[in-house]
Amino acid sequence: MKTWAQFAEESPDLAAFGKARLEGRIAYLATIRPSGAPRLHPVSPVFTANGLFVYMSSGSPKASDLRRDPRYSVHCSVEDHRGGQGEFLISGCAFETVTGNQREEVFRQARIIGRNPLDSYVVFEFRIREAAATIYGDSGPRRTIWKTEEVDRGNLSAQ
Repeated sequence: MKTWAQFAEESPDLAAFGKARLEGRIAYLATIRPSGAPRLHPVSPVFTANGLFVYMSSGSPKASDLRRDPRYSVHCSVEDHRGGQGEFLISGCAFETVTGNQREEVFRQARIIGRNPLDSYVVFEFRIREAAATIYGDSGPRRTIWKTEEVDRGNLSAQ
């Protein structure tokens, strides 16, 4: 899996599109419930120079889901039923951030875009396994897909 910075280095146009569709906006995070069923949450993604993060209450269902099973998908919101400015989707694994410096940078960036995270919130970094964009035009949808070249052996670790 790749950090956002690594993904952006490999696919700069797709990353720029994704950042424009996610930053400062509401997106939808899909996690996996203990039963195996999906759970959907509105979130406010935050970008730093190196990564993509989401902060949340420590006791929230999304935090519990990600601690138990780090797999996720995030989809941007769209403006209308014609697809608005396009769709962006990422999938991968999320890892709780415990370093104070990284948390502070995430909170600083969140405040810059008008958010107000509480000091008690936990922060997860979203590593990326796959990204996709769909842009709608007069000639139909145009899709772009990026996947990490790493071999998936069923290991959910960040390595």
